[in-house]
Amino acid sequence: MKFYESGDQSKPVIFLFPGTCCLYSGFDHVLEGLHVYFYTVVVSYDGFDPNENTQFHSMEEECEKIEQEIIDHYGGRIKSAYGCSLGGSFVSLLIQRKRIHMDHGIIGSSDMDEAGKVMATIQASIVTPIMYKMVHTETLPKLMEKKIAQMDDSKKKLVNGFLDMFGLGGSWITKKSIYNQFYSDLVTKVQHNIDVPNTKIHVFYATKMGKKYEKRYYTYFKNPDIHRFNMQHEELFCCHANKWIEEVRNVVIGDVGL
Repeated sequence: MKFYESGDQSKPVIFLFPGTCCLYSGFDHVLEGLHVYFYTVVVSYDGFDPNENTQFHSMEEECEKIEQEIIDHYGGRIKSAYGCSLGGSFVSLLIQRKRIHMDHGIIGSSDMDEAGKVMATIQASIVTPIMYKMVHTETLPKLMEKKIAQMDDSKKKLVNGFLDMFGLGGSWITKKSIYNQFYSDLVTKVQHNIDVPNTKIHVFYATKMGKKYEKRYYTYFKNPDIHRFNMQHEELFCCHANKWIEEVRNVVIGDVGL
């Protein structure tokens, strides 16, 4: 695991967590804007970093390494953290474990899916070879390519935004890392009604995902600050960088326009 730090160290610290099978470089398009307000630390998970030879084992093991980094270099406290998709699970787990403190945890339209060990094994076994082939061949399944070709420009922009975050061409990414990440995310339980003193949980809820996800957010978090966007999963982050930066800034520092 690596931590890519940049910006002015005198500014508040924000940790940034990528999604499933995504690289730390997926945050490149927002770093310059964030640096106006924050010192950024992008987390690069084991097994998904091009600059080291590691393997992703479990969400819990990754959490332990992240906590140790925050304790060693930031005194155990950071201003904020943003979790993109899978990254939202990491933010949730770090808050509930209470080994470090963050003032603001932002959940980026995460699905918060969970499953038992049997179903998680089945799902991970189906998804892993598909994602592995995409990563190593830099090509999409034929059916997906056909669907994308039929999309309008706005939907194609969203798909391309996702692909920019994804580890395409990541020859170092193993099947085992992909499987472990997907499986571990499903079986690692997030507590219900999370409520930690002096930590505010914000959710960037993409309403086009469906009402069941809003219900999940109210299940997992006590009194979450939910911001609703008429968008698809992580569309705000992928396709509307300036608006995303403004929203992050507003919930962490205060509602003053850019």
